[in-house]
Amino acid sequence: MNVEDVVEWANNSIFDKTGENLTPLQEAILTGVWQRQKYPQIAKDFHCSESHVKKEAAKLWEKLGEDLGEDLKKFNFRSKVEKKYRVSQVSNSGDCLLQEIDINICNQFIKNIKNTQTRSQSPPETSQTQNQSTIINLIEAPELTTFYDRTSELTTLKQWILEDHTRLITIYGLSGIGKSAIALKLIEEINTQFDYIMWKSLNNIPTLSTLQTELKQFFSKSQQTPLSTVIDYFRNCRCLLILDDLQDILKRGELAGQYLPGYEDYSKFFKQIATSPHQSCLILLSWTKPIEIATLEAENRSTQTLNLKGLGEEATEILREKGLIDQENWLELITLYQGHPRWLKIIASTIIELFNGSVSLFLTEQNDIYIGDLEPNLKSHLERLSESEKTVINWLANEDQPVNISQKPANLVLSKPEFMQAIQSLIRRNLIEKVEGGGRSLFLLNPVFKAYIQFDTTEP
Repeated sequence: MNVEDVVEWANNSIFDKTGENLTPLQEAILTGVWQRQKYPQIAKDFHCSESHVKKEAAKLWEKLGEDLGEDLKKFNFRSKVEKKYRVSQVSNSGDCLLQEIDINICNQFIKNIKNTQTRSQSPPETSQTQNQSTIINLIEAPELTTFYDRTSELTTLKQWILEDHTRLITIYGLSGIGKSAIALKLIEEINTQFDYIMWKSLNNIPTLSTLQTELKQFFSKSQQTPLSTVIDYFRNCRCLLILDDLQDILKRGELAGQYLPGYEDYSKFFKQIATSPHQSCLILLSWTKPIEIATLEAENRSTQTLNLKGLGEEATEILREKGLIDQENWLELITLYQGHPRWLKIIASTIIELFNGSVSLFLTEQNDIYIGDLEPNLKSHLERLSESEKTVINWLANEDQPVNISQKPANLVLSKPEFMQAIQSLIRRNLIEKVEGGGRSLFLLNPVFKAYIQFDTTEP
């Protein structure tokens, strides 16, 4: 959906209710907000005051809220429109129609999106579903309620899939960092390029055989002749498969990325997806980077990894949603909690509860990083560590400066290989960060985890 479609829809919606068209300023507000501009920039471009823009915007959200929800605001306008509507090109016509595509069946969300345009990179002689509907099953996907701007990461993912034809992509990062959100947003933007899109969660730990059976049942629904294997469907159709919660089939208490007993065949499956010629894409979402992914990345251009980090200034939308005050201190709070969306939401609730939403009071009272209700989120990561990782992470928690790991500390009861493996594993879990200093790489423990470990060890 482009901005012209949005303005046209909004104009029609308001005209139906009031008999009046959008004013030029209202059109400017819609255009600017859709392009993620701030009110001061919109006011500057329209040559009026920011207060006037805010006043007109409030009226606009109230009018459009009848269609999109009473809680409509600037920060959620785009996500609400994109969730509720899409633009569908009408066959043999230059017209555009806004079609509502949410189909709720027993609270399950399934999309069937009509695609009347030729899909790129889908040769007619191999795709059995050309010019049919894109079949999308998001039953096991979480709901995308709000999406915070990740333009750079989305651009990278779209390039990998649509231009570079990457077959295997891993998006990994800390829990709650936004892996599922960016994958869902990606689906919204590229769904017309595929014949099938399916989201599967591995949190119920299915065997590979069970997973493949479910996938073949899904892919075969519109096929006259069912195919033998998943890779056959990947070759004959353009499929996008998202496997969420990959960490749930990985071992606890071992170095990062090792599979549970009986689940090692997933590694072979992923390697087959990466190295076999086909026109589809598999996206893995995980807390941890699996071992074989690093090897495949080094050997195969059809494998890419995105290590998802926190938000930057875009995280101010989270604090605005929560109704915090002292906006001049927001960036300090965001930096302290590394722009992590879930952490910021939890801490914002604490600030409301204890300081009536005052960020400055919260920061004044905190000599160290406050953990509070973040503890369960942090603990779930540390519980997965091996003994050697626990040894290293406890050592790092007591270091005041980034450390050079070329020399193993004498007081650590680990061999040099064990020490290096533990460091590498902690990096793949996003618990250790690498920084440059004096022309060499130095390492430090994630500050929030450091504060939690120090607090935990000082408790009686």
